[in-house]
Amino acid sequence: MNNKTNFLARTAVVASLYVVITLSLFFLSYEAIQFRVSEIMVLLAFIDPLYIPGLVLGCFMANLMGPFGIIDALFGSFASLLALLMVVKTRKWFGNNLKSLVIASLWPAIFSFIIAFEITVVFGSEDSFWFWTVMVAVGEFVVITLAGVPIFNWIIKNDGVVRLLKFNK
Repeated sequence: MNNKTNFLARTAVVASLYVVITLSLFFLSYEAIQFRVSEIMVLLAFIDPLYIPGLVLGCFMANLMGPFGIIDALFGSFASLLALLMVVKTRKWFGNNLKSLVIASLWPAIFSFIIAFEITVVFGSEDSFWFWTVMVAVGEFVVITLAGVPIFNWIIKNDGVVRLLKFNK
């Protein structure tokens, strides 16, 4: 399979998986504290930055089909894009190790203020900006750092699995 075909196929699979996991766990994915299990996949960008387009596209589509529609799709994918870019930067800065993975896993929680802005300013929630920042950050932290880091720590220690996940072998 050539590189362009490989990229398009993997991007489509990642975006589709993100959407299917998010929507199949709808009751967890769109609540005040979002335990969006599909967010574990953001750590794929730690392995290869070429996962970013599929993850952003998946987030966009899942939010578009969610209860808040296009506005959530735009804000959510923007927050995801920033977090994913920082995941990649973190690996470049600190290396391919557990410490770096833990730091990288925190970026989605750090950028939760973007979603809080959306909820409080755009949708006019009566709860405070800081309330929503904490609520979104807690969900991101639990799913990505507490659940995702152990999984991806095992992955990055296994060269065979990493080779399978890399776009260009």
